[in-house]
Amino acid sequence: MTDRLLRLKGVSNFRDLGGYTGARGRTVRWRRLFRSGHLASLTPQDAATLRALGVTRVFDFRGVSERAALRYDLPGVAQHALPIEPAVVQHIKDLLDAGQRVTPARTVALMQQTYRAFVHDNAAPFAGLLAHMLESDAPLVFHCTAGKDRTGFAAALILLALGVPEPMVMQDYLLTNDCCRLPALGAAGRAPQDALQVLWGVQEEFLRAALQAVQEDFGGIDSYLSRQLGIGPRERQRLAELYLAGG
Repeated sequence: MTDRLLRLKGVSNFRDLGGYTGARGRTVRWRRLFRSGHLASLTPQDAATLRALGVTRVFDFRGVSERAALRYDLPGVAQHALPIEPAVVQHIKDLLDAGQRVTPARTVALMQQTYRAFVHDNAAPFAGLLAHMLESDAPLVFHCTAGKDRTGFAAALILLALGVPEPMVMQDYLLTNDCCRLPALGAAGRAPQDALQVLWGVQEEFLRAALQAVQEDFGGIDSYLSRQLGIGPRERQRLAELYLAGG
């Protein structure tokens, strides 16, 4: 059986989206779509693994300052910046600076707010990734810093666009809790430990907040993909041809 989690020494949460059952019973192709934490700490062996996987394009959801702080270069691999600023960390820093208490419940609410913002305010970066996916089935990696939130929502969109049922999409999303190594905490590290445990994990409530926003404000994933991300029936058929086995 193909391994979903690739245990790279310098990269956290590097996973293959292959093997899930999508539209018309066809499975997502292995070794085409990889989700990951940032790639700035790749070891030479890690880089060799990416070459062996045939990765030729990388899509980076990190914000401007995140990219500047942790740059990387992969010869022969095209890098595409699709920045989404990490708003939740700034919110927590602002609360701490104001002397307010950061509780687990408040952190959950901030994470839900962040995921709703993915739907409403950050459609362009996600649309950019999907547009590039339509060009070819060349193996790709998409990532943010920890590979859990911006990357997690992108993975959910991809799988849903390929017809993977929502329960399976949620299962893939929650795998982060088993696969993620914590990044440097930065300013948010001043928060209480129980709040940090919320911040650096994923919960069903986070992704559910985004999916509820999609349902309530756009009438469902089909309409959202078409209206906000430019992925209508023709584009979904193209994605299926590229990324689903058989057919």
